[in-house]
Amino acid sequence: MSRFPPNSRPPQRFDPRKPQAIADLLGRTDAFRALRAGVEQMAAMQRDLSTLLPDYLASSVEPGFIKEGVLTLFAGHNALAARLRHIEPRLLADLQQRGWAVNSLKIRVRPQSMKEAAPQKQARMSAAGADALQELAETLEPSPLQEALAKMAARHHAKAHQKK
Repeated sequence: MSRFPPNSRPPQRFDPRKPQAIADLLGRTDAFRALRAGVEQMAAMQRDLSTLLPDYLASSVEPGFIKEGVLTLFAGHNALAARLRHIEPRLLADLQQRGWAVNSLKIRVRPQSMKEAAPQKQARMSAAGADALQELAETLEPSPLQEALAKMAARHHAKAHQKK
């Protein structure tokens, strides 16, 4: 005789090898429940800031925790921090109107990690294009342009022959 009703599934056991939803993990213990509440508060604050701030500020400002009525905002660089300080009174009033228990803002600079630079573009040229450049370079009088075209043709000739 089973201890579960006939149409029910037995409760799922925790298996550390299987992926778990973060919400399930944070709801398991009291300590994690407090962490979950803090994470949810930060996410709600981020949503409100994204709504209240202009796009160029919202993408570079991160909320900190609210401690004794003081909300810390982290700006990506000094210019954004200065702009935040300029709109601080209006932002504070808007946050209070949305129900946040905030009496003041503390604005700090926390540089964000550098985004990877876009890869340098590499021009590709067919062998026919390189031949045409070479012919053009040969018809020109000696000049910086003629030298540049000859170098470019030689470089692309070498690349075309490497691929073959």
